[in-house]
Amino acid sequence: MWLREELKTLHTFLRALIEVLVLRAEHEVDILMPGYTHLQRAQPIRWSHWLMSYAWALQRDLERLDELSTRVNVLPLGSGALAGNPFNVDREFLAQELGFAKVSDNSLDGTSSRDYIAEFLFWASMNAVHLSKLAEDLILYCSKEFGYVTLSDAYSTGSSLMPQKKNADSLELIRGKAGRVFGQCAGFMMVLKGLPSTYNKDLQEDKEAMFEVYDTMTGILQVATGTISTLTVHPEACVAALSSDMLATDLAYYLVRKGVAFREAHGLSGAAVALAEQGKKSISQLALVELKTIRCSLVPSAIKSQAQLFTLQCS
Repeated sequence: MWLREELKTLHTFLRALIEVLVLRAEHEVDILMPGYTHLQRAQPIRWSHWLMSYAWALQRDLERLDELSTRVNVLPLGSGALAGNPFNVDREFLAQELGFAKVSDNSLDGTSSRDYIAEFLFWASMNAVHLSKLAEDLILYCSKEFGYVTLSDAYSTGSSLMPQKKNADSLELIRGKAGRVFGQCAGFMMVLKGLPSTYNKDLQEDKEAMFEVYDTMTGILQVATGTISTLTVHPEACVAALSSDMLATDLAYYLVRKGVAFREAHGLSGAAVALAEQGKKSISQLALVELKTIRCSLVPSAIKSQAQLFTLQCS
């Protein structure tokens, strides 16, 4: 009963975080920034696109939480020690009075099953992984090396030694707590895997794991919401990190639309990148005559400058 009610609290906190991400994405849709693969700049994206990538991951967590709530809402009362009870207890009536959707179907399973706790711990682990990834991105983005965002003072701290530093402690704690949550999940699964059927005292270990993980998740969800709702994004820094070589993929896409097989288009686009590097210029600075040395049909004759073909905004 306790977990059933507290899942509603987690639902509220998680939904609030998703709403903050969606709201910022809606209001800051025009901000361009680099998208990364392998932690290297890859293609231009929008800040809102990045925000919504986490909103969708958290939306899946919200759906899993709702599904979990259904399985938690089962009444084992009346199962006795293992073999049920001989007193004609009306279990359906008890379930109705206590707000449960149904009763457990088998008394042996009812006394020993902790599936709902294991599932809760997995749900928390998955959600914590998403929050940790979000935190790691923002830790990078608020560093001097990136400078895309600045955390509010309420969610960052100074250094005990170096006065110039502003540390992303809130995000680092989210990242660190994710490991503890997963540790509780893995530990409890190891408790379950060696048990014989029905009740065993080992199952008392479920309380510590469940209560600690619940406390952790309520904390980090609220911290994540506060951090994201109060941070400041710097559009000029995001745009400054973009470069025209990030349009190489757009050049390949352009050729594919002109009927060139992608394998060949990929090579031609790579040749354009190499040509630009040889001339110590960006792809966008290549003259049309230079592009035509790679392939005559690389650009149509009606285009007077490459800038008319490819822009970061259009990408």
